[in-house]
Amino acid sequence: MLMRPLKPIAGILMIAALALGVACARKNWIDRTLVTVDVTGTWQGNPGGAQFGHPGEFFLDLKQEASTVPGFLRARTSQGTSATGSLSGPINGSVAGDMFRFRDSRGTVEGEPTVSGDEMTGLLSVVGTRPITFRRVDASAPK
Repeated sequence: MLMRPLKPIAGILMIAALALGVACARKNWIDRTLVTVDVTGTWQGNPGGAQFGHPGEFFLDLKQEASTVPGFLRARTSQGTSATGSLSGPINGSVAGDMFRFRDSRGTVEGEPTVSGDEMTGLLSVVGTRPITFRRVDASAPK
């Protein structure tokens, strides 16, 4: 006799669990596609930290279109090149929330900084990973 009342309760609990799971999945999807920052403009950064020395200066010329960010990386290094060749060239990026991810077409340079106003702080990978802070030096769209 006790089994009959448990079946409707089990069904209600199953429906509640499914509804909660769908609600959580939807929030994560929204968080991944929400664009909360605009990275259009020219950004300057010096990667480093004491253990990396001063490998040079990097500029990002970006033009954001919704969550897609095409652009160009200009690198000024003491050698002008890395072990993989010139670091300057086109990049493709995307914005999700306040995170900007970018990569050059050869896969030799990539970054994942967090954007806060006119500053981006995160990691840059160029023959090794190092911290970098970019600062916006021109907020107008690249020409």
